[in-house]
Amino acid sequence: MPNVNLDALFVRTAVCPPGKGKIDYYDNSITGFILEARGSGGMTYHLRYRDAHGKQRQHKIGDAKSISFDKARTAAEKLRSRVVLGEDPAEEKKILRTIPTIAELYADTYLPHLQTTRRNMGSDLSFWKTHLLPKFGHKHLDELTQQEVINAQQSMRKAGYAEGTANKWIVQIRYMYNVAKKLGIPGSDFNPGTDIKQFTVEGRERFLNSDETERLREAVEKSENTQLKYIVTLLLMLGCRKRELLDSKWEHFDLDRRGWRIPISKSGKARHVQLSASAVAVLAQLPRWDGCPYVIPNPKTRLPYTGIHVSWDTARKRAGLPDVRMHDLRHSFASNLVNAGVSLFVVSKALGHTNTLMTQRYSHLSDETMFAAADAAANAMGPNWTDAKQSPAQEQTR
Repeated sequence: MPNVNLDALFVRTAVCPPGKGKIDYYDNSITGFILEARGSGGMTYHLRYRDAHGKQRQHKIGDAKSISFDKARTAAEKLRSRVVLGEDPAEEKKILRTIPTIAELYADTYLPHLQTTRRNMGSDLSFWKTHLLPKFGHKHLDELTQQEVINAQQSMRKAGYAEGTANKWIVQIRYMYNVAKKLGIPGSDFNPGTDIKQFTVEGRERFLNSDETERLREAVEKSENTQLKYIVTLLLMLGCRKRELLDSKWEHFDLDRRGWRIPISKSGKARHVQLSASAVAVLAQLPRWDGCPYVIPNPKTRLPYTGIHVSWDTARKRAGLPDVRMHDLRHSFASNLVNAGVSLFVVSKALGHTNTLMTQRYSHLSDETMFAAADAAANAMGPNWTDAKQSPAQEQTR
């Protein structure tokens, strides 16, 4: 391991001694700067150093045929400065090689994570397969930029997609990087989904009135899907989420005590639903199959429905309600409670909201109910009170 004054001239004339596979020439100026000369004639620049634990490391700078000596020397000086400051260039280079692509992270880590933490992930998976993976799947985690995410979000909106759909570029990327960072996956230190302004999504409130409810009842009764009438009826009576009902099992119901325990709700916690006498009557009418634990399964598979959009879409159009979503049945349940004079606190509990802030969308219905109650109280007093003659004092001021 000879020490030499490395320069461009030495590099041009350096050779490996006969009989040796390689030889390292150490520079006298920069500690650890090496020219490796091989018997094959090839030469490579390295920086050799010891890390914070005293372990010897070697960082490849480049091939002597591909990089000039001056550039190699400059690189060695910068690397040496980083080593003095406690950094480990070789380890950092090793870590870079382990940074996965977004497609690899999705398949190996993110998808298994979703499967264990999320219940309703159908739309998320569809978005990944249709949009995210085709566009960003080939990129390594440290390659994706914030501007690329912004461009994808804006392009989707310009293409005519809804604001909420376009925002999924941000939401999904941000969540995936957060998961990767918690798991210590290389390349996830910078999250390209953070600090991006999302499109404002206008709240949509749709409640069924009594006439619309009756039309929908008649339509689902005629559906070829014989289970649809039970699904729609119970969603209106229970105010639960669609997936909570479709995945429900008989073991979680106590019809005698009129209770339903949902083991895992959207909040990730179990919640209890009190059943009305009418809901219990509907549940008692449901067809059952031996060995099938589900409350409203697909009769063909004896398993929960993966989707009922076709039969639902046919029924709502038949009822003249093409704009009504199945989730609006939950909104209608809540509005019926509020219009009946039930407090928002109780409505919040009935819906399984984690706080009353999520129930504030129904506050205007509460106001309308209170106005109606105030008018009813005033009307009960009779017309003489509002038609009372003015007092003499009021007459004098005229």
